[in-house]
Amino acid sequence: MPKFFKTMNKLILTIALFFSFLVSNFAQTVTATSSETVKTKRKFKDGSLYFLWGYTRATYSKSTIHFKDRSNKFYPATGRYHDYDFEIIDAKAHDKPDFDGIKDVINITIPQFVCRIGYYFNNKKDFGIEINYDHTKYVVNDYQKVRIKGDINGVNMDKDTILDPANLLHFEHTDGANFWMVNFLKRWKLYEPSKKFNVGFVVKPGAGFVYPRTDVTMLGTRLNNRWHIAGWIVGVESGFRVEFLKYGVFEFTGKGAFANYTKSLVIGKGNGTAKHHFFAGQLSMTIGACF
Repeated sequence: MPKFFKTMNKLILTIALFFSFLVSNFAQTVTATSSETVKTKRKFKDGSLYFLWGYTRATYSKSTIHFKDRSNKFYPATGRYHDYDFEIIDAKAHDKPDFDGIKDVINITIPQFVCRIGYYFNNKKDFGIEINYDHTKYVVNDYQKVRIKGDINGVNMDKDTILDPANLLHFEHTDGANFWMVNFLKRWKLYEPSKKFNVGFVVKPGAGFVYPRTDVTMLGTRLNNRWHIAGWIVGVESGFRVEFLKYGVFEFTGKGAFANYTKSLVIGKGNGTAKHHFFAGQLSMTIGACF
């Protein structure tokens, strides 16, 4: 986990610098001179920066996962030679919320958390851009019946089988399926009884990349690989945003996304890969501030 925190800190610092640059360019003072040479200063504050933090639940469609390593090399980490090319068809998977870890302040990033850093382009706060990160977890269900097709170390297979984690396979992205997206945001105000309280509806389409750390057990040998960019994701998030008091922001949203993992690292470090894609649905609650 320390390596993950260092990576997260670098990414968050980069994002913060990027939005600081936006603020310095969009918040400016324009001086206009009239025909009578009377100078009038008008200050335009174009936009606001906001930050949101919260937690999510996710559900996933079935996925066919293709495992491949034709190196036939011996890996000391696993104690085996690796020569396989097979797929498990229509595998079911679930999320892993770990919400019992929320009360542990030191480990608040262990549950399925979400983080958003965004910038409104105007004072109306109705259009903006957002960096959107979801630390969702993806776990293939153990002991389910699937179709397995291909070969492992010269043994051909094309049959229904049970995914026994001790003897065949266990597969998960639980240091995060990790969805990173850049979203455009559009907001419509629905209810505004005062300047200190309003309710709006937001829509956020976007795209980005997936950054998982894949934990796989194959034929009784486990390897938890490194984090890396493994594919891409597109999706749309929408829901309700409440702004309260001077700076407070609360958001409840749903997201639909399509994630394509084109190269996840698995058993056979450096050569072994898995690829699959799935649809994901999420419900998230976040709270934060707008400045």
